[in-house]
Amino acid sequence: MEPGIANLLGALSLAVMDRIEQGAREVIGRGGETPAALVVIGYGQGMTNDTLRRILGLSHSGTVRLVDRLVSDQLVERRSAKDGREVALHLTAKGAATRNELMASRISAVTSLLDVLSPAETKRLGTLLHDLLARQNTSELDRFTICRMCDDRVCTDCPLPTTKGKHGR
Repeated sequence: MEPGIANLLGALSLAVMDRIEQGAREVIGRGGETPAALVVIGYGQGMTNDTLRRILGLSHSGTVRLVDRLVSDQLVERRSAKDGREVALHLTAKGAATRNELMASRISAVTSLLDVLSPAETKRLGTLLHDLLARQNTSELDRFTICRMCDDRVCTDCPLPTTKGKHGR
């Protein structure tokens, strides 16, 4: 890999993340992992604190504090989990609406960077991105971590493999 290409991709990645984070702060009024937590909890109703902790890479106490804030903001509610030993996290109606706003904000932030491309360039970039993601060596947890801010209404066929070793590099 040419270092210059890696450097350019790193710069573009930061520009994308900066725009996504700014949009998320405007929607939810908080930064850090708060927007990602809201998105991830919305993927599967009934997620546990431990699963959320592993996806976001937080400590147990950090996850508890994060969920406490989401509950205090009336975005998430805790319910009894199926096995009775854990707590299941669910979005409230307000949380689901805020999550939808976050998804729209994220797409808008990224689209604003891509608007300079022609339709042919956009299509070519889409193919390259899909192929690059499909060749990653990811576990199920890696996939959730990488996709922690993805809009699952747009990405209905995630290219990331879900078993390490499934695709070669």
